[in-house]
Amino acid sequence: MPKAMGDILLERGVITTEQLGRAEQFRIERGMSLGKSLVELGLVEETDLVRALADQLGMEFVEVDATSVDPSAAEMIPRALAEEVVALPVRFGEKDELVVAVADPNNRVAKEKIEAETGLPVRLALSTRKAVVAAVAHLPAAAGGAPIRRAEPPRLSATAAQPEPPTMPLVEAEEETSVDLDELLEALVEFEGSDLHLTSGVPPSVRVHGELRPLEGYPKMTPNELRKMLYGILTQKQREAFENNLELDLSYSLPGRARFRVNVFQQRDSIGSVMRVIPFEIKPLDQLGVPPQVANFGYLPRGFVLVTGPTGSGKSTTLASVVDLVNTHRAVHIMTVEDPIEFLHRHKTAVVNQREVGTDTHGFNQALKHVLRQDPDVILVGEMRDLETIHIALTAAETGHLVFGTLHTQDAPQTVDRIIDVFPPHQQEQIRVQLAGALQGVVCQQLLKTADGKGRTVACEVMVATPAIRNLIREGKTHQIYSSIQAGQQHGMVAMDQSLASLVKMGRVSYDEALAKCSNVQEFNRLAGRT
Repeated sequence: MPKAMGDILLERGVITTEQLGRAEQFRIERGMSLGKSLVELGLVEETDLVRALADQLGMEFVEVDATSVDPSAAEMIPRALAEEVVALPVRFGEKDELVVAVADPNNRVAKEKIEAETGLPVRLALSTRKAVVAAVAHLPAAAGGAPIRRAEPPRLSATAAQPEPPTMPLVEAEEETSVDLDELLEALVEFEGSDLHLTSGVPPSVRVHGELRPLEGYPKMTPNELRKMLYGILTQKQREAFENNLELDLSYSLPGRARFRVNVFQQRDSIGSVMRVIPFEIKPLDQLGVPPQVANFGYLPRGFVLVTGPTGSGKSTTLASVVDLVNTHRAVHIMTVEDPIEFLHRHKTAVVNQREVGTDTHGFNQALKHVLRQDPDVILVGEMRDLETIHIALTAAETGHLVFGTLHTQDAPQTVDRIIDVFPPHQQEQIRVQLAGALQGVVCQQLLKTADGKGRTVACEVMVATPAIRNLIREGKTHQIYSSIQAGQQHGMVAMDQSLASLVKMGRVSYDEALAKCSNVQEFNRLAGRT
């Protein structure tokens, strides 16, 4: 009887007994394989996992690189066939058999097609998919000539303008380049960027400190190359969903490095994608730069708390920190509904269940309809997208649950108006009363480039639902809320212009950068001492 994967990894010293226990618990919670659990938690590298699988199956593990591949064996099949079956001959074995590296131990198609092509018996050996794909990309193309090879690691162009011509050999127009997605994501992490942009007609680009810059050393991407690259990370179910809806959200991970929130979309008869970095580590609130009073929302017994701001302003990161605070200090049941799951929360003092739209549930509103039967204390709604989702979340907050959610709004008064305006006019009066009773606070945030240009920092507006603010919401006087925030420092409130002016005075951001983000220029100048 073959050994269990966990036992093999323990014997090899790749993981500890404690890590195996964590992965087993994670596997049971998520309903996934042990191997995938270990990778998701960043406990093993892909190579370690494939070596253990080879041991378990009694197969040979082979390194696939320039020093271990016999060129005469590799060239026994055309590159088109190697790409089709994701397999590569690496050497000749005994009695003229061909040893072929595959990533899938059940890849019988590769064995049959390569035997038919070469007339030689084939013995399959295991390697990592990344290594096989990279080696296949370096096979001579069918029409002759080698693929483009980057002479040096990726670099960022100095500006976000048109990239300088890449220093690489020219290639025939009909030949496709081979760009490795994991390599691009590694570059994104290395440059401390936030997003990777993949679009036909331009080189891969990354957003660093708020600015979009092309990666040097990469040519313009083609529609076929993009489709092949992005379809390579999708399951069959995800491919079908994308082809039906023409857009898709999912998560992807680089073991031990980072996870990524991925959006794939169709544009101008081509495919494109934006991938956002989600660090494995959940930073505490004091390291994020948000006001310390935001932590108070995590200790509330019930109510509605919203974190708002434009796309890319760090809403998910702040909410993950608040949820982690609850997880650490409160013995409660936390339910999250996300699209996709971003930060992974492990059970601490609390019990945490995370559901992903499209995988674990059909939608936010469907998940929330049933959430009250799951005995939650704290509920996180990844995005308030429609009337039904907002209404159910508001009802849950009214009935004794602490509900966190996000909206794409610029300030607290606009947040209140957005929630009310979603509903038809005949319901708005009732919703004002409900919201006035359930709302506990609103945190609005923006990210600004630091004065030294080496990073970004957050500016936060914090509104606490005092009796005065509840009355303004109930009476429909949302235009007066901002004045209450400005005057509510004793309650822990901070207006956005106050936060921006404070960052300028501390030298964290430049005056011009903060001026571009303020809501009232005159008030901001007064607070910043520029009048």
